Amino acid sequence: MSSYALGTMTFGTETDEHGSLAQMDTFVEAGGTLVDTADVYSAGESESIIGRWLSQRPRDVTERVVLATKGRFPMGPDANDAGLSRRHLRRALRASMRRLRVEHVDLYQVHSWDPLTPLEETVATVGEEIRAGLVSYWGLSNYTGWQLAAACATADALSVPRPVTLQPQYNLLAREIEWEVIPAAEYHGLGLLPWSPLGGGWLTGKYRRDSPPQGATRLGENPERGVEAYDGRSARQRTWDVLDALAVVAEENGSSMGATALAWLQTRPAMSSVILGARTVDQLRANLDAVALALTSDQVARLDEASDPAPADYPYGSAGVGQRSRALPGR
Repeated sequence: MSSYALGTMTFGTETDEHGSLAQMDTFVEAGGTLVDTADVYSAGESESIIGRWLSQRPRDVTERVVLATKGRFPMGPDANDAGLSRRHLRRALRASMRRLRVEHVDLYQVHSWDPLTPLEETVATVGEEIRAGLVSYWGLSNYTGWQLAAACATADALSVPRPVTLQPQYNLLAREIEWEVIPAAEYHGLGLLPWSPLGGGWLTGKYRRDSPPQGATRLGENPERGVEAYDGRSARQRTWDVLDALAVVAEENGSSMGATALAWLQTRPAMSSVILGARTVDQLRANLDAVALALTSDQVARLDEASDPAPADYPYGSAGVGQRSRALPGR
């Protein structure tokens, strides 16, 4: 599996079919293998575009693709058109396979926690699809630490293979998953597939202090929420501190801010593949520049310091961590 994955949320909406197919070609030609989609992306059109690409390219090209999709969110108006119930997951998986034009899915991910469906039902259903040969591996998306742990424990209890991946939001502006979600993933052996690695475009340097963003971004309307946090810094100040540090490191390496932000993610623990989302082929190529970029330990430390979310002392700060660690006498 490639260290960077192609995210396809833009396919069929922000990126038309011609541009989407070109992104697929560019990604595979660059050596990429993992392609990530979901049934809810463009109401299924993202999967359909990928399916047409798979049917139009030579077999020796398409066989290199590791295909990942997801199910959970509404695909229709009925109450049973969403969730992680056996009924919906079975239908969602088969609908995804029809759109993708495949006989099995390499990685099938539950797109988010479902509080209305017993976890045992969801895990058992995934196990059935794995035994039927329709799914090779399964993963989680947007799960908290305790939800991840519960999913793994339930899989063990039901003799179902454990999930192998977790898709969280993770970037220099959103590091709070380091407090509990990443340790849970490491403990249970899940690799990370971060989405929104560029913070909705903020980490590319496209926004400036004197030019506030217009409209929504993947990170939210505006990460400069103005609340006091982060060890005395406002969220606004922390955002600009991160961008300033990122610009300096990028200049030192002669790279873009976006590629530098992506390279920083590759230094984090439990990293399997970073999901790249782009509207155009040019944006994708710019992101792929990160493949050849390696940050020094000093550069990583400076980015860590600027982006530190500074947790409260308990339970994630030094006081809480100290209570959960101990040293052997004489060492």
